[in-house]
Amino acid sequence: MQRRFEHLPFLLPAVLVTAAVVLYPVLQTVWLGLHHFVLFEPDNRRFVGLGNFAEILLRDELFWISLGNSALWVVAVVGLQFLLGLATALLLNQTFTGRALARALVVVPWALPSVIIGLMWTWMYDLNLGVINDLLLRLGLVDAPVAWLAQPSTALGAVIVALVWQGFPFFSVMILAGLQTIPAAHYEAAAMDGATRWQTLRYVTLPALREVIATALLLRMIWVANSLDVILVMTGGGPGYASHTLPLYAFLKAYSGMEFGYASALSLTLTLLLLAVVASYVRRVARKALA
Repeated sequence: MQRRFEHLPFLLPAVLVTAAVVLYPVLQTVWLGLHHFVLFEPDNRRFVGLGNFAEILLRDELFWISLGNSALWVVAVVGLQFLLGLATALLLNQTFTGRALARALVVVPWALPSVIIGLMWTWMYDLNLGVINDLLLRLGLVDAPVAWLAQPSTALGAVIVALVWQGFPFFSVMILAGLQTIPAAHYEAAAMDGATRWQTLRYVTLPALREVIATALLLRMIWVANSLDVILVMTGGGPGYASHTLPLYAFLKAYSGMEFGYASALSLTLTLLLLAVVASYVRRVARKALA
């Protein structure tokens, strides 16, 4: 019996660090979410129970706008990153001159800090000096420069393109690693059966990568749903609320409005929504794996 628990003292430091870094901030966020707590009104702090959550769900129109933008943001960014990453991984898995250099260069967008990504794409989208407008004008695709980040119809899409470029290497590296584990005999058998490239991809490659793709999609969905740095740098949530997402809304409530209680409730609401989506996704993937 004693030998069953002799490992616990060795785990205790890791448990204490985890509790200090993760558990305590979570509990503090829950506590703040149940209070009216505005930083510049220290004497007006009071317990409101679920009042903040009722305000969010019933009377906060900006919450629903941000939720819709967040849903579009996650679906578009993760979907496009996956498709671009899959295509890049399939290309990098081929034999060609300079493949090692190409594999190294593809990681560059992923290695750059998000602030640098935001600033770089902001300059590229610039109305007067941006390379994107210059290229589109030269190709005759637009008649006049477009204010990509200043128009409600294009602002969120422009930021999505920037984040897709930053994040597709994650899928490329993950899928490329998975491709290395597929036995060559599978492709030889498919070729002998007369399978086309599309049929080989659909019936050999993708089924073999199912677990890798499921894990990569889950991780990236969580990261993108919580990301706000690129949006903050490029648009700040504007123009108006065109690129407002839930993480950005909570951040601005806390550090611009100093409404830490309401911002904590927004963060908890986002966490619960994300947990529900993740649980549904994991259950669906597990059901397909067992089928």
